[in-house]
Amino acid sequence: MRRGTRSQNGGFTLIELLVVMGIVSALIAVALPRYSDYRAHSFDSRAEIDLRSVAMAEEAYFLEKEEYLSCANDTCSQLPGIQRLSPGVTLNVTASKNGFTGTSSHPKGSGKTFTWDSIKGGLVN
Repeated sequence: MRRGTRSQNGGFTLIELLVVMGIVSALIAVALPRYSDYRAHSFDSRAEIDLRSVAMAEEAYFLEKEEYLSCANDTCSQLPGIQRLSPGVTLNVTASKNGFTGTSSHPKGSGKTFTWDSIKGGLVN
């Protein structure tokens, strides 16, 4: 057997394996923080979409009953068209005679809280 040639079994050398592991590790180190950002953004989107859906349902409820409904989390399913919220979304709606204010967030999101004010015309932030 000559020096510098591969053996008959065709395996990889230790150096080749270490180089591949280094490249894969570098790619993971770059991709992991971006993945976490995308994931937090998707949870924030769930909270925002649920708030928008509840706001539209509040307006439909007002057309039918001529009043707004205060609700929180699962009690918002009393509104027309709302069967349930996305898992983990925290939602709170405070009704008044002239309008309502709602907030929503998700604990796995970026920490952002979305606010809807019907008197001001919709989503505040």
